[in-house]
Amino acid sequence: MTATVPLVFLTACSPLKVLSVLSPSRHYAPELDLHYGSDERQRLDVYLPSPVPETAPLVVFFYGGSWTNGDKADYEFVAASLTEAGIVVVIPNYRLYPAVRFPAFVEDGADAVAWSLANISSYCVDPSSVYVMGHSAGAHIAAMLAMNGDYLASHDIETDALGGFIGLSGPYDFPVSYTHLTLPTITSGCSSRWGRYHLMGGGGGGGGGGGG
Repeated sequence: MTATVPLVFLTACSPLKVLSVLSPSRHYAPELDLHYGSDERQRLDVYLPSPVPETAPLVVFFYGGSWTNGDKADYEFVAASLTEAGIVVVIPNYRLYPAVRFPAFVEDGADAVAWSLANISSYCVDPSSVYVMGHSAGAHIAAMLAMNGDYLASHDIETDALGGFIGLSGPYDFPVSYTHLTLPTITSGCSSRWGRYHLMGGGGGGGGGGGG
């Protein structure tokens, strides 16, 4: 009975917060709320494996949320898993719609990657092993950084500086001439819901849209 009491209180939390609370944290050391830009949303968290290896790969992880919501603090469980494997993890916040429009999300991603590359010597990172990773809308950001050289080029960085791209359930191709798409969502049981996906683009740079 005693062992289940903490879980009772966690039922009021979001699933992401529950994952983070239950993730082990003894094997990493966090550095939180580091600025990579002047906006309040342009902050990132760095998670270092403990003990820090002599050289480690680095993953910059972008979370999803339809480009409209999300917070880096909710994804500590991602860092917990990766640092356990000896990986340095950077999780940035980025500006959100409607305060900004595409491609501002990706530009923030480029700023965060540029910050990470500029600071790798402080974290014993192998410069040939820097990866961008994302889930859903964050996978779109990571893909754009890996595939479209314009974003990192604004920092005089070539995409070859990245060791690779890891995408999880990402939206990668949008017909940007449309103002909206109405698509069926996942069917659960006998019921089906329909979702409206808005393309929040300002034009150019290759598709912004309604991922999760």
